[in-house]
Amino acid sequence: MRIIRLVLGVVVIVQGIQANEWMFVALGGLFTLMPVFNIGCCGTAGCSTTYNSRKNKATEYITYEEVKPKQL
Repeated sequence: MRIIRLVLGVVVIVQGIQANEWMFVALGGLFTLMPVFNIGCCGTAGCSTTYNSRKNKATEYITYEEVKPKQL
């Protein structure tokens, strides 16, 4: 994914320079800097999941009591 973003950024920069559209050059710079510095939309490791601390603990067994409705 990083290589695709880098290639896309360079292509947008080249097309922006050829068309004298400096907004495209800035957008291409954004797409080029993201893979170079390994950052994304969420920031560095911003999309990670939480760690469950109960993973290594023994499993707790729960007992249930059946409740029957009263007969009328």
